[in-house]
Amino acid sequence: MNNPLKILDRYIIKKFLGTYAFAIMLILAIVVMFDINEKLDSFIKAPLMATVFDYFVNFLLYFANQFSPLFTFIAVIFFTSKLADNSEIIAMLSSGMSFRRLLRPYLLSAAVIAIFTYVLSAYLIPPANVKRIDYYNTYVKNKRVDYGTNIQMQVNKGEIAYMSRYDNYSKTGYNFSLESFKDKKLVSRLTARSIRWDSLYNWQVRDYMIRDFVGTREVIKHGNRLDTVIAMEPRDFLISKNDHETLTTPALKEYIDRQKQRGIANIKSFEIEYHRRYAMTAAAFILTVIGMSLSSRKVKGGMGINIGIGLVLSFSYILFTTVTSSFAISGSMSPIVAMWIPNVIYTIIALALYRRASIG
Repeated sequence: MNNPLKILDRYIIKKFLGTYAFAIMLILAIVVMFDINEKLDSFIKAPLMATVFDYFVNFLLYFANQFSPLFTFIAVIFFTSKLADNSEIIAMLSSGMSFRRLLRPYLLSAAVIAIFTYVLSAYLIPPANVKRIDYYNTYVKNKRVDYGTNIQMQVNKGEIAYMSRYDNYSKTGYNFSLESFKDKKLVSRLTARSIRWDSLYNWQVRDYMIRDFVGTREVIKHGNRLDTVIAMEPRDFLISKNDHETLTTPALKEYIDRQKQRGIANIKSFEIEYHRRYAMTAAAFILTVIGMSLSSRKVKGGMGINIGIGLVLSFSYILFTTVTSSFAISGSMSPIVAMWIPNVIYTIIALALYRRASIG
């Protein structure tokens, strides 16, 4: 009895992953056609090698990973409906196999997809996104943020930096000040006409004045140029729309923690991206259970009904996630709640459908 079950597991896993890969390739082919049509003028102007390897290769990876839950759901609905329509599932259950046991190869397949999705989103796609976004900004439409005004941030404990304007093209900030506090008392203040970023935390201060407050005395120093280390970089305050997609998960967590310590408020997109990567991994299991429970029984009207219901549920999941993300960006909801609410609700739906299918 054990050997046929192992063969059956391999059969279902092969069908699941094969249909998943086929669905991805089919939809990606359609997406590429639409994308070429939309950006044809830009692609003609850009170098061919850059278009193929810097943009399309990375774009396809990014798109496939973003919609992995949708592809998973469609794959489960499609091949399970086909099995049910051919009475194969009825034969499996009639042989004494429980519905719970039948679900096992589905969950194993979902685990493969979940691990693959997480590794891609956490470690492989972010470096690829750097090339893709740079290509888009260079040849399609520049969405980089290269200017900032009235920038204020905590660079270290008790150290507050301010500049009235920063130009990323010249790497220069203007009307800079750095105030140091100890026990809530101002102990030093550096002011400068301009400050230029060199690399990492290395800055060059020009036309500066340093005022050190020692007791009741004030010590003043002047100078034309000073090379110094200040714990900030342009990327800490010049945040572009897609910057959160270019950081690996460990780097993303480090960036979020550092920005929170500095009092930077506009990092919602980074927090959403961080929690989305984990939520999307869990979604592979949830949507697999829903898809399998929906399509495991032969229904009147054939597999078209199941596919229709599956598409409605999968698109409603994506829509729900988009809506909750909007609430998180506006500040109406915390990012972790926004990203996990769809999973919680669809887990309840999955359990209800599983219970119904297992006793049906």
